[in-house]
Amino acid sequence: MILEGAGFRAEGRLHARTPVDLLAQARCSGRVPLVTAVLGASAGHGALVAPMSDFSVMSEHGSIFTAGPPVVFESLGETITKEDLGGPSVAVPSGLIHNVAPDDCGALDLVRRYLSYFPSSAWSYPPDTDEGDVGPRPVPEVLDVVPRNGRRVYDIREVIDIVFDHDSVFEVQPGFGQTVVCALARLGGHVVAVIANQPRVLAGSIDVDGADKAAHFITVADSYHVPLVFLSDNPGVMPGSASERRGILRSGARMYAAQTFATSPKFEVTMRKAYGFGSMVMGMVPFDGQSAVFAFPGATMGAMGASAMSRAKGADVDEAEVLRRAELEASYRSASTLGFDELIDPREVRNVLLHSLERALFRRQVPPEPKARVGILP
Repeated sequence: MILEGAGFRAEGRLHARTPVDLLAQARCSGRVPLVTAVLGASAGHGALVAPMSDFSVMSEHGSIFTAGPPVVFESLGETITKEDLGGPSVAVPSGLIHNVAPDDCGALDLVRRYLSYFPSSAWSYPPDTDEGDVGPRPVPEVLDVVPRNGRRVYDIREVIDIVFDHDSVFEVQPGFGQTVVCALARLGGHVVAVIANQPRVLAGSIDVDGADKAAHFITVADSYHVPLVFLSDNPGVMPGSASERRGILRSGARMYAAQTFATSPKFEVTMRKAYGFGSMVMGMVPFDGQSAVFAFPGATMGAMGASAMSRAKGADVDEAEVLRRAELEASYRSASTLGFDELIDPREVRNVLLHSLERALFRRQVPPEPKARVGILP
């Protein structure tokens, strides 16, 4: 869908048939990829096309809103421009528009790039390629990017670029919910959807916007049989009064439901830490339908960090040391009880994921068809 218009003509509405475009779009949802490009001002009924889509892009001169400036002034007495009402500076932070391009040609290029990762319909599997960087290879560069100190920050995008096929990564909604990075990529030529915590933002805590972004991204990817790869490094979901007022538990539950309802091949790697609900929403809980679950040796996990638990319990020095040691040994203890399939050398993370992915794809026994989901999304 390409949008630029003021909605339905007022003078023609009395004699027009009931519009059915949104009905058709809703019935196509999850069956064929739905993409919207906003290339000008879009208002009213037509603007509803964007949030009904799997993916929406906008050129920098575009704008999108429920009603335009004249209607806003008449209804509310507010004087505002189209840009301030629904330009990229509004539509991206609100989560309505996923990606922005400098002009119309750039927006259509984003559409082409996005669609290249998907099948033409849910009755097909995603397209593979055997060209370029599709073979196994060690990735020792991961050790240079990911600090051993769990409190030090780094950019998870660097890890994604290293692990997945060269020049194959396409990030979705980079300007929204920045505690979570969602990206389409290829691994060994196979399309995957990557959901990764971003330690550079709020230490990787999963906030409301990040959880909502991830839930939508996971559902879209799963609808078209795209395997899911979770890269976990978070201290949990975002606590605090501001987060609670925005409904972090609801959004976190929505992300958890999206990933646990997913039936596409699912993989999880815990790199440094994953605490509390932050581990569940990232698909770390064992036997949650994953094809494989891995961790780097020494990854820490539990209900909460040892220092926070010590304060919560009022632990003395000896008890605090016991909790700290238990935290350091958590990955080994979890692996010994089937919490992880394997503890892996970080330098082999690409090869381990590639082998697991190809094994999961080889096990497919049924022709692809649209997903029938049972469960209520929070």
